[in-house]
Amino acid sequence: MNDPDHSDGISEVRADQSATGRAGPHWVFGYGSLMWRPGFDYLESQPALLRDHRRAFCIYSVHHRGTPERPGLVLGLSAGGCTRGTAYRVDDAIWPQVYAYLLEREQPTETYVEAHVPVVLAEGGRVTATAFLSDRDHPQWAGDLGVERQAELIAGASGLSGRNIDYLRDLVAHLHEAQAEDPDMDALLARVEALEAAALRTAV
Repeated sequence: MNDPDHSDGISEVRADQSATGRAGPHWVFGYGSLMWRPGFDYLESQPALLRDHRRAFCIYSVHHRGTPERPGLVLGLSAGGCTRGTAYRVDDAIWPQVYAYLLEREQPTETYVEAHVPVVLAEGGRVTATAFLSDRDHPQWAGDLGVERQAELIAGASGLSGRNIDYLRDLVAHLHEAQAEDPDMDALLARVEALEAAALRTAV
């Protein structure tokens, strides 16, 4: 496991208590595919807000959505702004299994770091949730790229799991479905589509 102290100033803490200090079920915060495909059992889910972090394509993809020669980008969290996602409350009894699943799913190449962050629930209250943030010390950390550079890297990139633009389209579609629209992701998709359309016209 990477040292979570590198994750935007948030240090790892125990996640066996809520933010009020009351022992109880664990919470998991999802801001990408965990929002629509959690893959684990939970007691409840709520829309939730994570402050001081924003959704961004800030991690190079050299296998699934790109190649070492032509890297693409995948989703992470960068400092600043806020992110609307989903918080899941997990029963203590199955937490060890859920936690093991999350590590296997989110940490195959250790491009993320585990952190326990405060999130605000839509129904009120604040809890501490396990989340996986971008590891700024990992070689695949792309940094805080502007929209134009993100679009240039995503446009035309493809890897073992398919085209990079399809990954972005899937994200935007699910965010709209969950009523968690992210204007930055909408703008990025529009720019990537424009670049790919221009490249197609040039090729013809």
